[in-house]
Amino acid sequence: MVTNHLVERLKAQLALLERELRIDLPDRIRQARELGDLRENGEFEVAKDRQGFVNARVGQLQRRIAELSSIDLSRVPKDRVAFGATVHLEDEETGEERVYRLVASEEVDTVKGWISPGSPVGQALIGRREGDTVTIRTPGGDRRCEIARLRTLHDELEEEVEDPNG
Repeated sequence: MVTNHLVERLKAQLALLERELRIDLPDRIRQARELGDLRENGEFEVAKDRQGFVNARVGQLQRRIAELSSIDLSRVPKDRVAFGATVHLEDEETGEERVYRLVASEEVDTVKGWISPGSPVGQALIGRREGDTVTIRTPGGDRRCEIARLRTLHDELEEEVEDPNG
């Protein structure tokens, strides 16, 4: 599932940063202090700046993990486009099909078609159903597309339950 994968990835990043904060940075700061005058010690300043950045990022990751872990699936629609949905759009003019997946902002990858619900395409899709026609604003003009297929987060969860080994 999207959220589980993302939470695990964020937890791995958090573990690396916490290690850097507990072990690597204190060593760098200690070594820089040993070089002498801290007022003219670039290595000390760089290490302290990095420590501040890592502290801030650790806080961001902890908050984001908590947010993602607390997603209430009962509030995610089972028959409409929402977070976690995979949407197959068919362009009414060209017949071309594009597939989009609505993901958290940390997972956005336009090459894969992974978009955030807050993106222009995401906003056009949110709340729509399979069979609906939507207008997608593009730099080349508006495109009318039909939601040819919708796979919700609930559909994905059901598949995981049916086949827990993937």
